[in-house]
Amino acid sequence: MLPTFGMRNRGKGSRAVLSIGKHVDKTTKINNIYLMICTLKDKVGSKYKLKENVEQFFTRFVDEGKATVRLKEPAVDVCLSKADAANLKNFLSAARLAHRGSEIDTLTLSSLTPAKARDVEKPKRKLTITSKKDYPLTCSFPYSLEQLQVSYCKLSRVDMRMLTLRKLRKLDLSNNHIKKLPVTIGDLFCLNELILHNNHLESFNVALCNSTLQKSLQCLDLSQNKLQALPIQFCQLQELVHLKLDDNELIRLPFKIGQLHKLRFLSAARNRLPYLPSDFRRLSLENLDLFGNPFVQPNPLDHTIQLKFPLPLLEFAARAAVNYRRLGLLPSRDTSVLGGPGEQACPEHYLLQSTRWQPHWVAAVPRTPSGFHGSWSLVQPCWGQGVLQQLLSTPGQFFRHPWKCCRKWVIKHLEHFRVPYKKSQQTLLQEPESGGGVEE
Repeated sequence: MLPTFGMRNRGKGSRAVLSIGKHVDKTTKINNIYLMICTLKDKVGSKYKLKENVEQFFTRFVDEGKATVRLKEPAVDVCLSKADAANLKNFLSAARLAHRGSEIDTLTLSSLTPAKARDVEKPKRKLTITSKKDYPLTCSFPYSLEQLQVSYCKLSRVDMRMLTLRKLRKLDLSNNHIKKLPVTIGDLFCLNELILHNNHLESFNVALCNSTLQKSLQCLDLSQNKLQALPIQFCQLQELVHLKLDDNELIRLPFKIGQLHKLRFLSAARNRLPYLPSDFRRLSLENLDLFGNPFVQPNPLDHTIQLKFPLPLLEFAARAAVNYRRLGLLPSRDTSVLGGPGEQACPEHYLLQSTRWQPHWVAAVPRTPSGFHGSWSLVQPCWGQGVLQQLLSTPGQFFRHPWKCCRKWVIKHLEHFRVPYKKSQQTLLQEPESGGGVEE
């Protein structure tokens, strides 16, 4: 409340409660409408006549919660700021009607009683409740709260009164008995820290992952609950920096966890995680705690291990070779394919190999033995002793076909393939004594 004249600056503001109501003038004994202003220093309040006593209303910034009412007698300015825009508009509308003296009966007027101390005190930003006896049952939480802690109150659900606190930034509901999270938590668009430590949660609501928490939530504590898995949509909370999942029953982490690009602190100790998702390597963590999980140690010699991602062809080929060796379909490495030292033979061989390891002399033809997995190629050149030793080493394995063929048949069979040889590398097949040759 500022004088119109004789003041150079706006002075210091104070929290006040404004009300409009009827009051009987002691001198004139007439019932008039007054504006009453109560502050912390003046709880009884100061009254100002409104009928034909307002010089001007300043409402340019009413949508921002700011306005000024200039009175004639006494000459004062009532400057309002940090008010709710909707309530301020209703107040100014009632003040205009009171100034004109018309439609007074349509207004809901106050009784102009003194304000209570809690109404004019400085708004609370932080409230901590750690006992059930201190929990408010009849009154609501202060609307101005930014941090609220309600612990050890044996709450079985989240109080809906908490979810009306639009300015709330930190909500601590640890050490209660909460089993389910309401969807309306996602309406707290300023919430950046949610602590649910030591409750009875069995799942994390998918709707929360699609709410405004995607852009605000930075710290989430779900430790000491009964969670077995997190939904796939959990990775949409991409503003997360701190995540605590300790002492749950988690059997897996979201396979898209690598989408949490801002995550720096992850704790998932004492769970039931057998492995980590492959996307885990994309995280840029500063602190990681996975103590007490029964991680499975893979045995590289166990060919029966079932991996969850697609295997390369070389892995399929290796497994097939081991399985067929057991059935006696593959010879051992000691089995001789050639007749003797220095001799050359023309058996038909099948080469089991990965498409990644393709020698320059292999010509692929559409002929695959049934029952085998991987990439097979039919090779029919005449081998030398040194070449055979190369082929019997990793990653290929050969076995012998029961019939033999002549050199000219091999050349004729390969005429429709164009085989590029590396520079300065000797070809395996020489020109035939007569007839056509391999086209270069």
